[in-house]
Amino acid sequence: MNALKPILKDLLPPVVLKAIKSFERYGYFGDYSSWEDAYRESTGYDAETILEKVKNSLLEVKSGKAVYARDGMIFDQLYYPFPLLATFLKIAVENDNQLNILDFGGSLGTSYFQCKDFLSSLKYLKWNIVEQANFVTCGKQCFEDHTLKFFYDISTCLRSENPDVILLSGVIQYLENPYTFLEELIRYNFTHIIIDRTPFIKTGKDRLTIQKVPPEIYPASYPSWFFDLEKFFSFFSVKYDLMFEFDALDRANIPSQYKGFYFRKK
Repeated sequence: MNALKPILKDLLPPVVLKAIKSFERYGYFGDYSSWEDAYRESTGYDAETILEKVKNSLLEVKSGKAVYARDGMIFDQLYYPFPLLATFLKIAVENDNQLNILDFGGSLGTSYFQCKDFLSSLKYLKWNIVEQANFVTCGKQCFEDHTLKFFYDISTCLRSENPDVILLSGVIQYLENPYTFLEELIRYNFTHIIIDRTPFIKTGKDRLTIQKVPPEIYPASYPSWFFDLEKFFSFFSVKYDLMFEFDALDRANIPSQYKGFYFRKK
C-alpha cells in the first residue's frame, strides 16, 4: 500500500484523497486487553464539547430549521430507520396502538426525532430517555415535553413510567461492562428488547478498540467494543425469543457487521 501512495496521489482527485486520509486516521483502532488501557488513551464521552454540539444540532431539528441530526452533525435529508419503525409499529398494533419506549443512551432524542412522524398517529406514545447526567439535565431544560422525558437511570424511569419496550441503539458497545449490563437488563423483564446499530466481529472473541471521531463531527475518542455474536446472544436465549434481525447502516474500518435485533419475552 505504501508503494502505491505516490501513484494514487497523482491519479485521484483531492476530495477522494481527503476521504482516504480521513479513513486512515479516524475510525476504530487497536485490540486492548482492558477497558482501563483503552480509556487511558482516549478522551472519553463526557466532554462538554460533545454535549454542546449535540444540543445545538438537535435544537435545529426541534425548531424545524433542520430535518435530521445525529452525533452533532446536521443533514439536509431525513434517513428513516425502517426496520426500527416496522418493529415499533408491530408492537404498537399488538398493544392497542400504544407505545411506551425506554431509549437507553438515547442522547437528547436523536432516534425520537427521527421516528416521531411515523409514530404521531398512535393513540399513545411516550418516549423516555436514560442518559449521562449532563445530557439528562440538558434534555430536561431544552427538550422535555409531555411525550419526551429524560431520566438519570433505568430504575428512576421505571418508578414513574411503565415502558414495555427498551431500545438500545448504538450504545452497548460504549459500556465498560456490557455483559454485566445485559444481565441487569434481562432482570428488568421488559416485554420487548430492540437492539440496533451494534457491531459484531467474526474472530470468535470480543475486541476492544478505540474509536477516533473525525473532528468535523467533534474532537473525541473513546473505547468501543466489537462483540462475538454467539456470546452476545447467549444472554437472551433463556428468557427471550429472537423475532427477527436486520442489518444496520453503520460501517467500520475493521472487518465487522453492524446488526439490529428484536427480542420478545417468552
